[in-house]
Amino acid sequence: MTKQGCGMDLMQVVKQLERFAPTTLAEKWDNVGLLIEPAKDKVVQKILLTNDLTEPVMSEAVDKKVDLIISYHPPIFKPLTRITMGHWKERVVASCLVNNIALYSPHTAWDKIPGGVNDWLAQAVDIEDIKPLIPEPGAEPDTGSGRLVKTNMPLAKIVSALQEHIENDVHMACANGHNSNFNVKTVGICAGSGGSVLQGVPADLVITGEMSHHEVLDFNHNGTTVLLCNHSNSERGFLRQFQGQFVDRLKGACSVMISEMDTDPLTTKQRAN
Repeated sequence: MTKQGCGMDLMQVVKQLERFAPTTLAEKWDNVGLLIEPAKDKVVQKILLTNDLTEPVMSEAVDKKVDLIISYHPPIFKPLTRITMGHWKERVVASCLVNNIALYSPHTAWDKIPGGVNDWLAQAVDIEDIKPLIPEPGAEPDTGSGRLVKTNMPLAKIVSALQEHIENDVHMACANGHNSNFNVKTVGICAGSGGSVLQGVPADLVITGEMSHHEVLDFNHNGTTVLLCNHSNSERGFLRQFQGQFVDRLKGACSVMISEMDTDPLTTKQRAN
């Protein structure tokens, strides 16, 4: 039996992360799993959840004496040819090593699992039926990329519900293929940058974080409304759902915190009078 708050061996924590979302589900181009492992055996007592491991988040982790950072996006993505003070990503890696902090990233593995990031984003809509846009071969049912949702909601109500769900009532880019009173029956959903996953999806509405100008034009010309809520805003809220689930998985052996410094880099500026 695990003693409350006593900590857990790093590899046991990693095992629980893998049970929640096997990294074998991640896209082949992705860089997921344990990215930084301390040189000595590591007992994890404090875990910090973040969508992006930026330098402000790294400073927060050091100040809070965190043992493990779980960063949804992998801060080490392209191979690093050196670790110097010349680039912020290299400084983050150096700080992890100096402060004996482990780093784990799940990224697209969390997107694909049932109850993962895309299912969380879909909770903004009244769901009558939901399934992956691209089912994962050989995986359990309801696993795969993106989601196709059947619903019955006015477009204006979905916009309002989505803003409340992601806790961002300031910014929502809407490219209208319909008027606000249109009753939406089908919604394509892909957290993050969803243009390629959503391409060609026969839906009244698509919801994602970001999309290129020409991708938006294609959807509009096909009579599909596009809602863009900024890349990380379409993902970050899942951390609140995961936090409690992971505390339970670890049987309370570790403290699991959500970063207070992690924010989307884009904000909407109001014109000064």
